[in-house]
Amino acid sequence: MSHETGPARRHAASLRSQWASWFAILAGVTVGMLAVRESLDKAHVALGYLLVVLGASSRGGRALGLSVSGVAFLSFNFFFLLPHYTLVIAHPLDWLILFAFLATASVAAQLLARARSEAREAEQRAMEIDRLSSLGAEALNAGRADEALVAVAEMIRTTLGVARCEIHLRAAGGERVTLAAAAGATLPADEDLVTFAGASLVEWVARSGRRAIVRADGTVRIEAAADAGEPPLALADAHTLLVPLRVRDRAVGVLRIAHSATMTLDHAQQRFLTALAYYAALGAERVRLVAEAEDAEVLRQAGQLKDALLASVSHDIRTPLTTIKALAHDLGASGDERAIIIEEEADRLNRFVADLLDLSRITGGALTVTPEITAADDLLGATIQRVSGALDGRTLNASIEEGEPLLVGRFDFVHSLRALGNLVENALKYSPRGGVVDLSARRVNGMLEFAVADRGPGVAPAEQDRIFEPFYRPSGTAPDIGGAGLGLSIARRLAEAQSGSVAYEPRDGGGSVFVLRLPAADLADVPDGSMARSL
Repeated sequence: MSHETGPARRHAASLRSQWASWFAILAGVTVGMLAVRESLDKAHVALGYLLVVLGASSRGGRALGLSVSGVAFLSFNFFFLLPHYTLVIAHPLDWLILFAFLATASVAAQLLARARSEAREAEQRAMEIDRLSSLGAEALNAGRADEALVAVAEMIRTTLGVARCEIHLRAAGGERVTLAAAAGATLPADEDLVTFAGASLVEWVARSGRRAIVRADGTVRIEAAADAGEPPLALADAHTLLVPLRVRDRAVGVLRIAHSATMTLDHAQQRFLTALAYYAALGAERVRLVAEAEDAEVLRQAGQLKDALLASVSHDIRTPLTTIKALAHDLGASGDERAIIIEEEADRLNRFVADLLDLSRITGGALTVTPEITAADDLLGATIQRVSGALDGRTLNASIEEGEPLLVGRFDFVHSLRALGNLVENALKYSPRGGVVDLSARRVNGMLEFAVADRGPGVAPAEQDRIFEPFYRPSGTAPDIGGAGLGLSIARRLAEAQSGSVAYEPRDGGGSVFVLRLPAADLADVPDGSMARSL
């Protein structure tokens, strides 16, 4: 692939030597046939020269074969056709012999050259297949993804005969590009120092998906866009080539190859480079997937540890809470007013512990769900009764959509009451004093929808997906708002355990709407007109 001054000179000298050798052979055959000219027929001369033409064509190629055939044509006429030592043709049939010889020699030279070219292409294809299979074996034999990437870089470097090969990885969703694997010696000239369009050249290639070269004089050439209709990027006088690595039309990195001298890639080598670049892209994608899998495993283990810790701590806290509340009750009996505060704070902490226990049970899959056919107004009534002590000057309005005599659903009443109660309590916390919270129920297709609407501050768009995460509280929340950020998370998980859902919607005019969806049922499903309910 690379062309240096020394090898080019030796190649030219070899060609001159080969041409001189075959013309010397032609001269020797001519001298030998001249020695026995009187005993030779014209066919013998033609066959002798034809053998020389075939030999020159097979060893030296089309140009040498045609040149030898032309000189043999003239020698045939000059030395072996009457009158000798002239180019005059005495017998008209000799013209037929001469041109038949020239045509045969020319066609033979052409056919041999074509066969030789096809043989070289077949040999090159076999070498490419062998290299690709070796590359695949190297990648598979490497135990780690980063080791496989280094093996790919080394195989590309040795295959293309360059001094340096590097594979740069692009960070997921970002512009940063880092060196992940390298093979070969570090060269003094490094195009990473070259900036293009305000970024390093490697970063620009990763972002644009277009090839680039750095010439020996330090100038940069960029491949035209695919829809520009311009010719492919010429690699003349290039000492560095940068190729974007793509997997499913997504840039995952950059392949950089560099040489101490200029390099040239013919069509076959560029095709082979495309295949090698695809292997490098797969190696880069493997590194990324392994890193993501390792991060996911770390998060999974951390989540398991957190759940186990929550469950253990929650159980251990309940016993001292019971003792504290009993002592506070005794203090209250003796007239100490501080006992009331102690009991209130103990109850608050006890609710927090109950939330932790519920969250750990839901996460661990230990939640038992018992779906029963229940009326929607029963769930609304129980919810109003549950939150009545938390209104604190706020108003709760409940309503059921008109049009049906009775809305019924198939869900676990206790878990649904907990979920809807958490949504209403959350709305009351964020509603101003004197505000109104609207609680409504309706049927939409096969689901019952319980909507809790408030006129609080609402939720910023960037936080709407995070408010259902455990312990998350929206930015700007007052420090005395109460709670630990578990109510919405528990409500959603309780709903999902019953094939339902909890979703957030911004309310027209300001505020929030939380919608609890539970499976609906038909009155025909109610046995004997009775309604099952667990409290």
